[in-house]
Parts: sequence; structure tokens; C-alpha cells
Amino acid sequence: MNNLLESLEDLLDTVGNADYEVEYHSGVLTLKLGEKGTYVINKQPPNKQIWLSSPFSGPKRYDYSESDDDWLYSRDSRAMGDLLNDELSKALSMNIDLGVSKISSKVNCQHSPYDT
Repeated sequence: MNNLLESLEDLLDTVGNADYEVEYHSGVLTLKLGEKGTYVINKQPPNKQIWLSSPFSGPKRYDYSESDDDWLYSRDSRAMGDLLNDELSKALSMNIDLGVSKISSKVNCQHSPYDT
């Protein structure tokens, strides 16, 4: 989650729109894109999932896949990072890669990818 937060902070610095904001408190990341809507992404510790609510595609629950080393939506096997990259690219009219795939390569491998 910290890697995603840093990527989104960098993105919003690049975009430079005062109406856009990202916050992270108590396991809940909120990305406000003004009139384009708000994303809410939060950890669900009891079931080791990440829940995402998108203003474009609605709510989704992501489970970590060891074989893919990524957070995947069980209904279509799409990675959370791919969805965010695509939706934000369209919303902001620019090519976006948040770099949130291959989770374990970006965290200390002694911890679960869920702990990030």
C-alpha cells in the first residue's frame, strides 16, 4: 500500500491539479480526482484482501496470487495495478504506470505482500 501511495503522490505532483488529492489513514487509501470521482482502496486484514472502489468500474475485492505475485480480482483475474493504470490513464488523458505489479520484488521478502 505504501508503494501505491508513493506512486499516486508522484502522479498528482506531476499532474498539478489542486482538486486532486491522495490520503492514507488506518489502512484506507483515498484518491480524490475532483469531478472525475474518488477511489477508495483499503486492506481487509481478516481475509487478506484489498478492496477497491472505483468511480468508473465500481467495487472489487482483490486476493493475492503467489503464482502471479500480484493482487487479482477473482472474477476476471485482472490485476489491481492494471485496472488502476488503465482507468487513471483515461481519466487523466496521459499514459500511467503506477508500478504496482510483481509485489514481492518491491517489498522486503520476509514479510507478506499484504503487509505493504
